[in-house]
Amino acid sequence: MSLKIYNVLTRKKEEFTPLTPGKVNIYVCGPTVYDNSHIGHGKTYVSFDVIVRYLRYSGYDVLYVQNITDVGHMLDTGEDRILKKARQLSAGPMQVVETYTRRYFEDMDALGVQRPDISPRASGHVPEQIAMVKTLIEKGHAYEVDGSVYFDVSSYPEYGKLSGRIIEDLEGGARIAVREEKRHPADFALWKKADPEHILRWDSPWSDGYPGWHVECSAMAGKYLGHTFDIHGGGIDNMFPHNECEIAQSEAANGEPFARYWMLAGTLTLDGIKMSKSLGNTLTLRDALTKWRPEAIRAFILSSHYASPIDFSDTAVEASNKGWQRIWGAVSLVREQLRTAVSGDADPDVITLLEKTKASFIEKMDDDFNAPAAIGVLQELTRQVNTLLNEQGPHTQETLTAIDQLYRELGGDVLGIVPEQAESGANAEREEGLVRLLIDLRAQARANKDWATSDTIRDQLKALGVVLEDRADGTIWKLE
Repeated sequence: MSLKIYNVLTRKKEEFTPLTPGKVNIYVCGPTVYDNSHIGHGKTYVSFDVIVRYLRYSGYDVLYVQNITDVGHMLDTGEDRILKKARQLSAGPMQVVETYTRRYFEDMDALGVQRPDISPRASGHVPEQIAMVKTLIEKGHAYEVDGSVYFDVSSYPEYGKLSGRIIEDLEGGARIAVREEKRHPADFALWKKADPEHILRWDSPWSDGYPGWHVECSAMAGKYLGHTFDIHGGGIDNMFPHNECEIAQSEAANGEPFARYWMLAGTLTLDGIKMSKSLGNTLTLRDALTKWRPEAIRAFILSSHYASPIDFSDTAVEASNKGWQRIWGAVSLVREQLRTAVSGDADPDVITLLEKTKASFIEKMDDDFNAPAAIGVLQELTRQVNTLLNEQGPHTQETLTAIDQLYRELGGDVLGIVPEQAESGANAEREEGLVRLLIDLRAQARANKDWATSDTIRDQLKALGVVLEDRADGTIWKLE
């Protein structure tokens, strides 16, 4: 089975065929860096992280571009988000940008999201945006009014082909700033003349001003990926007007198709309600990561298809956390037994099981990156691995290594939920050593029939979240 992707542009699932065999160019709309990243950002960027990981796992040479919006993203009031935050903090706009850009990458790193190959900033590509606006004016797709430039949607008959919106049905005020100077309510700003108090401004042929929000993605995607590229991703909330405007201005300026496959991540609600600062129900990634392991959050996000909506709640995340713990418990047991396993031939039945598991996993992921079904394949593998390790044995290094390697590939390299170890660095080694010391002391107590000491060690470790499991081949530990 070859990879199939649901293309929002054509509204059907299509076989994926990149422009250049073996190579994939992908652009994903990045964050507007005016505040801390929230769990909704996590939903979008974990989803595309897994998509990029799987493309690379499948052998594609992937060039992944994700922009940083640091200018031009306007509120419905016409106010720039960056400038509003700067006033609230009594800080400079670029100070705000630097602070929250760093925090965004820190949060993504903590969540196990691999960094894009290129992270261009809108403010660093104003010349490219001005050049695109010039081209649109020259081709009759844009007009200038008192120093501001607008895209004329009536000049592009296919406007609305992504979202399905019809120009005649667009009423003034429907997420589009209505200004008397525009010819049509749906016309959107390519360049804005700056008011006297507007700090973020650049010189242009039309005025001292700043670019509109939509033009940045077209200019940067074109610069790094070409006029036509393979995949454009982002959140479903940005389909209209942002993505729609990207397509219109890009294809009008270049005379070529823009992105060939459009993939949009579904929304995330918090306890059934759309996140809103005015309602006070936002959850930052920083706060979420103080409560749950990154692998548990990733497992929760991947429990729903990337294009589907999902509701974030303590109960839902805890359920995903328990599922992750079962997988991690099996991985930990395999790695624990590897410490003392002897060399020998790999069990052919186990190898057959692993080959079938891998084939099933690939089949699920080839079906529009069906991560929930892929996790289900790992859960079934975990059930069989636990049965194998608990009821049979001892197993050879070759058998255990083959199991561990598959978990590393599918659960680690692709899904990002199986780490090299539960924690990293010197602290992890110290923790491992201390727990093993207590297990040895407990074993001595049990040998001396000192059941009280044995039970105390077990109970106090459990209170700290460390669960001991006594097996025929020794005692193992895992995090609760």
